[in-house]
Amino acid sequence: MENETPQLIARDLQRSFRMGSRRIEVLRGISLELSRGEVVFLVGASGAGKTTLLYTLSGLERPEQGTVEFSGRRLYSGSSREQARIRNREMGFVFQGYFLLPELTAWENVTLPGMIGRSRERSAAEKSLRAVGLGERLQHLPAELSGGEQQRVAIARALVNDPEMIFADEPTGNLDSKTGDAIMDLLLALARERQKTLLVVTHDSRLAGRGDRQLRMIDGQLQ
Repeated sequence: MENETPQLIARDLQRSFRMGSRRIEVLRGISLELSRGEVVFLVGASGAGKTTLLYTLSGLERPEQGTVEFSGRRLYSGSSREQARIRNREMGFVFQGYFLLPELTAWENVTLPGMIGRSRERSAAEKSLRAVGLGERLQHLPAELSGGEQQRVAIARALVNDPEMIFADEPTGNLDSKTGDAIMDLLLALARERQKTLLVVTHDSRLAGRGDRQLRMIDGQLQ
C-alpha cells in the first residue's frame, strides 16, 4: 500500500564497544526503514556489525545514540517490561544456535513464548510445528532431532505467537548447504504466506539474493 507507515524505522544508530584502551565503533550512524511484509537480507563480512544492528533494531541491545520505532512505538523509551512484551508478542527470533531447552520436547519448546505471554492457545504450538513439517516429531527431545529439524523447531517457536516481524541471525550458519537451503526455503515461504516482515542476517550473498532487498554493511555503515 502506498504511504503505509513502515514497520520499522531506525535513525542515526550509534554503538561502540571498548576493547582495552581502544574504542571500536560498531554502528556508525545507521538509518533505515523496513516496510510491512518486506523480506530484507543484511549482508556483510564477519565483524561488520550485522548482529549488533539486528539486536539493536529488535530491542535487545540499546544504542548509545539514535532511535528505533517499531509499529509506530519507540523502542527503548518504555519500561523494560513493556519492551519485553513487544518482543514476546510482536517479534519472532531465529538464531544461528537453536537455543532449544534440551530437557523439553519440541512441542514444549514451542509453547514457551505463549506461556511467557500467558497465551492459553496451547494448540498453537502443535499447529506451528505442523507448519514447519514436524507434526510427527512433537514429543522428540532436541537430541533426537537433526540440526535442520532443531532449526525448524526454532522457526516454529518464532512463529507461534503470530508476530508482526521475524528477526533471523545467520539461521543457516550451523547447517550444511543443502539443509540450509531447505531452511531458508521454509523461512521465506512462511514469511511471505503469512505476510511477515523478515530481516535476515547472513554472510552468504547467494542466499541474500532471494529477498526483496539487500542491505550491505561495511565497517559499521550501510552501503
